[in-house]
Amino acid sequence: MGNFTYGGQAVIEGVMMRGPDEMAIAVRRPDASIVVQRQPIASWLNASWLMKTPILRGTGALIDALVLGIKALSFSASQQGEDEEEQLSSTEIAVTIAIAMLAGAFLFIVVPTSAAHLVRAWVPNLFLQNLLEGIVRIGVFFAYILLMARMPEIQRVFQYHGAEHKVIHAHEAGVELTVDNAQRYTTEHPRCGTSFLLFVMVLKILVFSLLPDAALAMKVLFRLALVPLVAGISYELIKLSGKYPAMGLVRLFILPGLWLQRLTTREPDDQQVEVAIHALQAVRR
Repeated sequence: MGNFTYGGQAVIEGVMMRGPDEMAIAVRRPDASIVVQRQPIASWLNASWLMKTPILRGTGALIDALVLGIKALSFSASQQGEDEEEQLSSTEIAVTIAIAMLAGAFLFIVVPTSAAHLVRAWVPNLFLQNLLEGIVRIGVFFAYILLMARMPEIQRVFQYHGAEHKVIHAHEAGVELTVDNAQRYTTEHPRCGTSFLLFVMVLKILVFSLLPDAALAMKVLFRLALVPLVAGISYELIKLSGKYPAMGLVRLFILPGLWLQRLTTREPDDQQVEVAIHALQAVRR
């Protein structure tokens, strides 16, 4: 585990960090105290062939991120109210993930594919149809982020997102994990999930352009079937860019994702960085 790449996620007034065997969620409670909860990570996911096979492990990582993310959000939300024991059950987590996946499929598969299909009479070229579909998909993605960013509560989450990145940078630089040291680093990180999603959006344009013309329902089914492949390729690209972020070509490749993170991260205050440090220290070896 010496080369384990730590990562995390911003939650409600806190940060979740994922370690080799467990995750830790650090949350600032309304009374200003910091509470940290550690939870084991499903052993089958770490040991399974799914997480050891290139391309396929991207699907496993996506499942892992969804499950851990919902659990972390559930815990962080429970710390902001009076009933601290009220957290989602396994069934409720499964239902939440299913709803999230259906909503994502509708927004980023059904809507763009339908829009491009409706204008095929005016855009008969199949490649141009697929290009238009990709433009609509990226437009929906940006609109979603911009709308979310207008919410005050999300602004706070974006600050914790920036705190998570700063602390990961400090850890990877090998410096002591203090608030002052972490604050010296940028809020952008090449392995961020925001960059991963942008990779997915762009790769969909390339992969979907290879598909034949078909009825709308078949187009949607084809695209849904290819999502694991696109996610897998994107995952490998993110891992590669995280290993060699300073290389010239790699730097150019990851720049759009870093620019996009300016929308999904904000400069955190010292207290938010302190929370992120607590989360990483709880799982760091």
